[in-house]
Amino acid sequence: MENKTKRLYGEYSHTIDEKNRLFIPARFRKAFKKGEKLVLSRGLDGCLFLFPEEEWEKLEDKAKTLPITARDARAFTRHLFSGASLCITDAQGRIPFPPSLKEYAGIEKEVVIIGVSSRIEIWAKQKWKDYCKDTGDRVEDITDKLEEFRI
Repeated sequence: MENKTKRLYGEYSHTIDEKNRLFIPARFRKAFKKGEKLVLSRGLDGCLFLFPEEEWEKLEDKAKTLPITARDARAFTRHLFSGASLCITDAQGRIPFPPSLKEYAGIEKEVVIIGVSSRIEIWAKQKWKDYCKDTGDRVEDITDKLEEFRI
């Protein structure tokens, strides 16, 4: 079977329902096989990451190569893995939303779900607006710095 990286793009607004479930946008659901496992975890910049299981496994394999003697490596792996939750979309395309992750991201009800190539990020709506404003004001500087990554 061909191992093809997911291509997840776009921005969608949704809400967490009264049973703490999040509706995954149809465009993103189409990128997953029926019954495919997803991993929801703490992300960076105050958001949550949602990975298809195969992408999560790639990240986990890379994390395993980090030295446990390095304080920052330990902190990063603890941050990412300790709150991770395995989930499968239900028939309506929803995933359960653990209260601890909801609290971490400052999510009450409204969220913005964005595709970031091989993962999905889930943001509290206001946090996403603030992030976009801040980043938009600095995009020229950020672009200049990407030269060191050869982008």
